[in-house]
Formats: sequence, structure tokens, C-alpha cells
Amino acid sequence: MEQLGFDFGVTPRRLMKVTPARLSTFDDCPRRYRLAYVDRPTPQRTGPWAHSTLGAVVHNALRALFDLPAAERTPARAAALVDRHWKGAGFADSEQAGRYRRLAKEWTSRYVADHDLNTDPRGVERWVSAPAAGGDGPASMIVEGRADRIDERDGELVVVDYKTGRRAPDEHEARSSQALALYAVAAERTLHTPCRRVELHHLPSGTVAAAEHTSDSLSRQLTRAEETATDLQQAADKLADGGDPDELFPARTGRRCAWCDFRPSCPAGQQAGPAARSWDLLAPLHDDADDDRTGGSGDGTGGAGDGAAGDGERGGDGTSARATAGADRSSGGVS
Repeated sequence: MEQLGFDFGVTPRRLMKVTPARLSTFDDCPRRYRLAYVDRPTPQRTGPWAHSTLGAVVHNALRALFDLPAAERTPARAAALVDRHWKGAGFADSEQAGRYRRLAKEWTSRYVADHDLNTDPRGVERWVSAPAAGGDGPASMIVEGRADRIDERDGELVVVDYKTGRRAPDEHEARSSQALALYAVAAERTLHTPCRRVELHHLPSGTVAAAEHTSDSLSRQLTRAEETATDLQQAADKLADGGDPDELFPARTGRRCAWCDFRPSCPAGQQAGPAARSWDLLAPLHDDADDDRTGGSGDGTGGAGDGAAGDGERGGDGTSARATAGADRSSGGVS
């Protein structure tokens, strides 16, 4: 029997898939986005960064901690998990690596002592996804990514993001973070529970920077994400039609070029200034702040980040999200 159907002559709108890491990379530097996600074979990168290694180790230790029964989530066990997951990539030498290993154990053990971790989170390294729009119209994109931790408190979800960078975050940073806002939107849809609160947990200082989103503040972040995603997709489409890659994905040079993962493949970035050393963005050691090997250039807040980017793009060897992006064999658009 012939099936009846409807054809209104309208092609269904394709939803753009976006992640915070891709949007942030394109906003920071379209050239870096192209080198990370579009060009194949993947262009030459720098080696691993020590601050990314440190961030990945701390994240992996805390993730493993929640695999244990609540009674075993002790400060001593957290420190032992740092040892288990430790990598030395990017540090100046074994002495520096050893000092930061001890520091990471102090951070994680203090964090566990200061926070009640007896309740199981709703998600740890949880992938969340949701259709969304920047305005009141139909969904134009799918926002998705991997959140460090999603708690449930008093019937609502809380997105938690760990930080190990040089500078302690504040409420403004938590509120303005596009990544946290998109995780909140996606977590609410995925887990069918309201989500408005987002938190940045800075282990070096013990700071918890929190923000309560409203429908309006989340809508503004979605509008911003939609605008970036549209620009990104248009550039990718024009490139597929034979457009000039350098014109469509221009370099935005600045201080971040010093620690960009794709500096070896970007002449514009090389001309912007000298390269950073692989340990320059480490949080300073309090007992030796003047040590030339504890970090000096940059504040560790941009570009390479904490080595703990979301979206499941953190390298298992401690390399940054940008350095592992080449494993994503997408066409370069927001798909």
C-alpha cells in the first residue's frame, strides 16, 4: 500500500551542533579554529603545556574519587589519586614536576576536606545536550558538551567547573562564562531538572565563585552562541565552496599567540611576539614565587586555559583541549 506523506516544498532547517570549546576557539581566533578543526592533516603543534598537564591530573583525580563509595572519599585518598594519575609532561625538569605534584596533592586533599562530597552527583564528566535558540524562534542549534560535575541541591541542578589556573575567579567570571551557561541549558534538558546555578571551584585558592542565572541571562548567552555559530558555519561553507582559507579564518594576534598550540604553524602568531615556555602559565609556588621556573608570562586565563576544557576534549596525557582537537575529524563546521 502506498504511504501518504506531505511535501510542502520546504527543506527542514538543519540544526547546528555547537560546543563551548569550539565557540570559544573561533571567538578567540578563527585561524586557530581552522588549524584545530578544519585543516587535515592536522598542522604541527607545540609540545604539551605543564599547566594543562596539572589541570588534567587534578580533574582526573577528582573524577576517580567519585567512582569510590562515599565513605572512601577522603583527603588521603584524593592525594593518592593524584599520584595515580600524575604525568610530567611540559614541566621544566623533574624537580619542578615533583614540586607541583606535591602541590596538586595538597589542593585536592584540602578540597575534599573543605567540601561535603558524600552525596553522589547527578553527573561526573557528564555529556549533556539540548536544542536551543538565541531568541523566541524555533531551535537553531544543539548545544552540548561535557561538564566536570553536576550536583543536585534542593531539587535543582548546579554546574560545577574545576579550575587550577593562576588567578582565582569571581562571581562576574562565573556569570559571564558562556561555557557554564550552555552547560546549564543542556543539563536542564538532559536531566529534566531545573538548572540556574553555576560554580567555578578554584582549587589553588579554595575559592568558589558562584552565579545564579535567570531566563534572560541564559537567553543572552544563547544569542551570543548562535551569532558565533552562524559566523563559523558561514566561513566553513564558503571554504567548502573554494573560498580563501586565510581570509575566511583570519588570525587575531595578541598575547595569547605566545602560548597557542598552533604557533609552529602560524606565521602571524610567531610575528606577534616571543613564544612562552611550556611551564610559564603554571600557578606560582607560594614558597618560591620568584623562582624563574614557576611561571612568568601571562596570567593563565586565556588560550590554553587550565588544561581541563569541557566537551570531552581534554587530552589524557595532560595536553590541552586545543592540542587534542585534531582527533575530531569533522568537516570544520558546527555540524
